[in-house]
Amino acid sequence: MAYLGTHFAFRSRRQKTSDELRRHSMSFILHKAICNDFFQSYLYLLENIPLVKLYALTSQVINGEMHFYARAKLFYQEVPATEEGMMGNFIELSNPDIQASREFLRKFVGGPGRAGTDCALDCGSGIGRVSKHVLLLVFNTVELVDMMESFLLMAQNYLQVRGDKVETYHCYSLKEFTPPLGRYDAIWIQWVSDLLAFLSRCRHGLKENGIIILKDSVAQVGCIFHLLIRRSGLVVLRQEKQDGFPEQCIPVWMFALHSDGHS
Repeated sequence: MAYLGTHFAFRSRRQKTSDELRRHSMSFILHKAICNDFFQSYLYLLENIPLVKLYALTSQVINGEMHFYARAKLFYQEVPATEEGMMGNFIELSNPDIQASREFLRKFVGGPGRAGTDCALDCGSGIGRVSKHVLLLVFNTVELVDMMESFLLMAQNYLQVRGDKVETYHCYSLKEFTPPLGRYDAIWIQWVSDLLAFLSRCRHGLKENGIIILKDSVAQVGCIFHLLIRRSGLVVLRQEKQDGFPEQCIPVWMFALHSDGHS
């Protein structure tokens, strides 16, 4: 019966981590990798540590934030700086993703009362897949921010002829990055971590009528998710579900957000 205590303790910790990832919103690819890593670690521990010690180990409370960022960076160090790498080897999903993103963005930029087309920020940009196929087709200039220097170096080649419209490459995690005040007509956030803490800083980086487009894997879109967005000082203008993705994927949603007008 001792192994049951170990199993339940481990399952509880895994569920807590899974819930944290959903609360902050996270790439479904990284989410799956971390869950698989939990399982592999569990098997290793079962083989190498007596059950009485293992129960205490799997019941420990970890500093989730530091633990998460360290593992995320290690994970992305192994990801190739290619379109396939950015899509977690699901390259067949890139075209429907790009098409839906273009159509969604088009509803909120250009024209009276809409966001302008001067400058956009691509958050968690990777090599600039969204910048190349979506943002640089609409905005005069684009800035990229990503914590992986290798991705940003590759972006300078990957963006090719459109690269002269890239204003700046910011090498920061989104936890460290604060958008300059009132600089951007649009801020694009797709498959990133530490999302909700970042949103409250992003709204101060918007110009008048500026828009934040959030696109991410969200297991549950309900009142709690919307409440957390409102707490960041933003309101949801529109939300749409991404079509064309396999049913086994965590649903991907697109949100258009703007400031609620309060400081």
